Amino acid sequence: MKLDTRHKLFAELEGVIDYKFSSYDRLDRALTHSSARDPKAGNYERLEFLGDRVLGLCIAELLFGRFSDAAEGELSVRLNNLVSAEACASIAEDMQLHKYIITGADVKNIKASTMLSVRADVIESLIAAIYLDGGLEAARKFILKFWTSRALAKSSIRRDAKTELQEWSHAEFKVPPVYKVISRDGPDHAPIFKVEVRVGDLKSITGSSSSKRGAEQLAAQAMLLREGVWSKDGNDE
Repeated sequence: MKLDTRHKLFAELEGVIDYKFSSYDRLDRALTHSSARDPKAGNYERLEFLGDRVLGLCIAELLFGRFSDAAEGELSVRLNNLVSAEACASIAEDMQLHKYIITGADVKNIKASTMLSVRADVIESLIAAIYLDGGLEAARKFILKFWTSRALAKSSIRRDAKTELQEWSHAEFKVPPVYKVISRDGPDHAPIFKVEVRVGDLKSITGSSSSKRGAEQLAAQAMLLREGVWSKDGNDE
């Protein structure tokens, strides 16, 4: 992609996130998947590591202030749900972040459900880029803009899908869920895992993602929704 075209996209993204970078160097790296260039040239992976920690701190701070009567266990559940790959990928969808991610030719569809973890990773790398460019206050402002409504929603109390399925499975069938990788496709830098989960005699169900953990979570979520343990709107009581 030509540099001027790329910079036009950066400027468009700045409007979406309500933050203007002093330099596009970190933003460029934050949006670049490892398939797009020589690893030595840089991609989002190191920034993702930092962004994950900044996100966790800001969400913990948000929850601590908003839920003054909540016990540590409830705060932990809310935190884990809000920083999960599913939550981050959903926010990436709201932002249409896939339009700005640079990938190699062999990563065909960054918007596909199997690319959930890639979009989640890029959200975290974007947070790191903002943090390094503008400091903690700038990163906090971005996080509050996109996470506050989710933090206050009833569905934010949900535990992660694998934990929920584990407890439900033990309660209903006295056995744990069994996960099995049934396929792994794609190149090493962009694999697609398809995982099957089975609970007792129930019909199995699958989930696909670019990480094994992500595929397990999606399979568990699909099972919980199919069996009526979770509802699509998050009102599970």
